[in-house]
Order: sequence, then C-alpha cells, then structure tokens
Amino acid sequence: MNLPNQLTTARLFLTVGFVLSLSFAWPYAATTALVLFVMASLTDFLDGYLARRWNLITDFGALMDPLADKIMTAAAFVMLAGTGVLPAWAVVIIISREFLITGLRMLASAKGVVLSAEKLGKHKTTWQIITIIYFLLLAGLNEWLNSGIPASWQANLQWLGYLLLGFTVILTLWSGISYLMKNRDLIASS
Repeated sequence: MNLPNQLTTARLFLTVGFVLSLSFAWPYAATTALVLFVMASLTDFLDGYLARRWNLITDFGALMDPLADKIMTAAAFVMLAGTGVLPAWAVVIIISREFLITGLRMLASAKGVVLSAEKLGKHKTTWQIITIIYFLLLAGLNEWLNSGIPASWQANLQWLGYLLLGFTVILTLWSGISYLMKNRDLIASS
C-alpha cells in the first residue's frame, strides 16, 4: 500500500479517536477531538497532494479517499448534532447527500466505472471541514476559558457559525445536484 493510501487509512483511525473523544465526558474532550479532527483533515490534503505529485493514483485511492472523507465529516457532524452544537436538520441534509453520492459511486463501480471526486465536491469537503473545525474550536475555547466564552461574544460567534453552516449546507446540496446531473446517463442506464 503506497503512502497516500496509508494516509487515507490513517484518516479512518483518527476518525475513530475523534468519535471516542466526544463520546465520553472528560476534561478537554473537545480539544482532543479538535486536534484529532485537524490531523485527519491534514491527511485528506496530503494523500491527494502526494498521489498527484508522485503519480500514485490508484483505484483504491479514487474510491477510498472520498469515502474516508465522508466517514470523517459525517462522524463529526453526527457527534456535533448529538451534543446539541448543530441542528439535526442540517446534519441530515449533509449526510443524505453523502449517502446519495456514495450510492452513485457504488452503481458506477458495479458497471466498471470509477467516479473520482470533482472540484466542486472538494470545495464542499473543504467547507464542511472548516465548519466542523469552527464549532470544535468554539467547544475547545469553552473548555480552556474558566467561565466559558464571554456572553458578549457568544451571540456573534454563534451567528457566524450558523452563517457558515448555512453556506456549507447550500454548497453541499449544490455539489450533490451537480454531481448527479453530470452522471445522469449512468443513472438512466441502470
């Protein structure tokens, strides 16, 4: 297994650690989750960069890289919704798009076609990661500040977070619809 594929696999293990960090109440759980999530996100950047730079693009990477991204972001969104940080409706929309696209990739794979991630999908993933990091950073700040984030800042920080989440939801929907439209012939021939 080449290095980019090892990084993709490492992202899955870092995601498990992230989920465990937020699953139990203990000091600095959000901070630990933030660090693990940032590390996992860096593997997302590195695996693609190295695969292209060293010409190590494989079918495994083309399939597993976007899947590992979806597992990482879906786990983060579910954990943040479960702790009441994010509204469940937004998480349902985001995860539904991910399942639909994964289903389309499975359909393509059954026909011997590998559907790689597209540029718009990569932007979507980047903004999902930014949104998750933002909310994890807020949770981490609450852990580090003795009395939590000052009340005078909280409304503005929450407003900014929901604006970011709204943009991410719209971009997620747009990228999903675009991907489905570009591959509608594949769907129609099934």
